[in-house]
Amino acid sequence: MSDITLTAAVRSNLSTLQSTSNLISQTQERLSTGYKVNSALDNPNSFFTAESLNNRAGDLSNLQDDIGQGVSTLEAADKGISAISELVDAAKAKANQALQTDDAKERATYEKQFNELRTQITDLAKDSGYKGKNLLAGTGNDLEVKFNEDGSSNLNISAVDYTDLENGDMKISGLTESDKGSSASLTLTGATDGSTTLESLAAFEATDTLEIDVNGTKATLTISSETTVDDLVGFLDDNLDSTVTYDGTTGISVEEGYENFSFTYTNNGGGGADGAGVADKSVSDATSGSFQTDAGIEAAIGELNSANSTLRAQASTFGTNLSIVENRQDFTSEMIKTLEVGAGKLTLADMNKEGANLSALQTQQQLATSTLSLAAQASQSVLQLIR
Repeated sequence: MSDITLTAAVRSNLSTLQSTSNLISQTQERLSTGYKVNSALDNPNSFFTAESLNNRAGDLSNLQDDIGQGVSTLEAADKGISAISELVDAAKAKANQALQTDDAKERATYEKQFNELRTQITDLAKDSGYKGKNLLAGTGNDLEVKFNEDGSSNLNISAVDYTDLENGDMKISGLTESDKGSSASLTLTGATDGSTTLESLAAFEATDTLEIDVNGTKATLTISSETTVDDLVGFLDDNLDSTVTYDGTTGISVEEGYENFSFTYTNNGGGGADGAGVADKSVSDATSGSFQTDAGIEAAIGELNSANSTLRAQASTFGTNLSIVENRQDFTSEMIKTLEVGAGKLTLADMNKEGANLSALQTQQQLATSTLSLAAQASQSVLQLIR
């Protein structure tokens, strides 16, 4: 096109029109994308600086998710400790109830309830995990929370073991539960009236005695000619916290009970008429549980008090850790915003300014088009003179 001759006026106006069109295209792109720097060609320094800021903001955003999971893991452990504390308080209440009674059966019931609460404590500790991490389950559950991109800023949270109350970080010994003794029995001999039914103890010597020892407390029944089998059953029933029954012939049975007891029959008259007496007696002592003595109960209460102190201290530790992690979570959120705002300052377009620019450029384009037309008309005037 170099052989086409344009006047200076036409060439000047054409150049202005082309420049204005380019500026309009650039402005329209900024308005459509919202960025004044869309590529490295627009402004290399601003583009790559903004890329660096946005990349760091992205890395911190990924860390933010991990920090949030750390918060949830700590919250799960904290809720677990709160629930365990309630169970420990309930176990302590059972121990105090046992201390307020001397009844062997009631104490045995509290032993069982205490051990059930202890089992629930370990089960609850096992269930306090979050996404595979359980800060109450000991080895292998330590938690590391990273706060920056290279992991140089972090918090290591050590797990405790509350799933093993014998060997873990909190000691609550299991109680030995009271076992019921085998059923006791007395076989009586020497029926009256020649029958096989023993209705009275008249055949016994009037000086015969039956002694019963219940946990070291003794009671003695002296048999006289007026003593009946019902008297003997009543005597046993009064001194044993068990059900005593008579079979109507020669046997008296004592159901399983919680006391340690024994019988001692003494034939002071040579056996009595017809050889009457206690021909056979058998009883198996019950196993005495941990709560059958005040010392055993006090020992359990001591362990529970220590467990409460351990739980409070660990709750405080986890609370401090949670505060740190939440603080870093908030800080990271603000840092991400700062980085994104900084990148935006380098690359984001001022929409008001770009809108005003577009309006001005469109006016300039119209003016350039008009002046180009006028410049072309000057050449046409010369052509009119030639004609």
